[in-house]
Amino acid sequence: MDALSIWAVDGLPEVHEGDDLASLVHAACNADPRGLEAGDVLVIASKIVSKAEGRLMPAEDREAAITSESVRVVASREGAHGTTRIVETRHGFVMAAAGVDASNVPDGHVLLLPLDPDASARSIATTVRELAGVRVGVIITDTFGRPWREGQTDLAIGAAHVAVLDDLRGSADAHGRALNVSVTAVADEVAAAADLVKGKASQRPVAVVRGLDVVTEDAGPGVRALVRGADRDLFRWGAREAYELGRAGAPLEADAETQPRS
Repeated sequence: MDALSIWAVDGLPEVHEGDDLASLVHAACNADPRGLEAGDVLVIASKIVSKAEGRLMPAEDREAAITSESVRVVASREGAHGTTRIVETRHGFVMAAAGVDASNVPDGHVLLLPLDPDASARSIATTVRELAGVRVGVIITDTFGRPWREGQTDLAIGAAHVAVLDDLRGSADAHGRALNVSVTAVADEVAAAADLVKGKASQRPVAVVRGLDVVTEDAGPGVRALVRGADRDLFRWGAREAYELGRAGAPLEADAETQPRS
């Protein structure tokens, strides 16, 4: 890679349930003089995917919505603005409030994550590739906090026709030493880079990334390949929740009915 170009796409209308999002994204990209080229990656905020898929719901009980989207509470804390719950979603993502969001949606409503972001990415990629006549990839993103780090960043929650991981294990570094654990989360790095031009308040939820050699012919495994299984998760519980399980004598693999909840 000699150079990398990233730009936000202008001209997308407000997205509503039932809209053909892939066609809207293609039209906006096509209206830009740069267009779309083979190897481009479309990076799309999950919010407009959720809107198109009808994931908007009344916010009568946001906490109930978070519970319905969660399979496990990792940690829960009371704070100045109420209870914060870090949960595992049905997709396997560990994040605050299960991704339930009230920003940039009509008053009195919240937006849930897409039911299957990888499937959403595959659908969008298929349509855009047909309309544009070029080989492109799609990454769907959402905002996450990180353990031990302040601030949030965008990560990939869905992907299609993108190599989401770059496994360098078995190769050698510049000094000839074998690389044993180096696996780069390419999809997450692309998601974070694209967010620098999309922004949270600019109402430009789509970006094009050009110059990476990560687009694949097959749809690939999607972001599920990035989700670490419980058997390799060294930080499965918040400290308080782990203590509660230990005092209760419960196994760490306790089912949802015996896990600590707020």
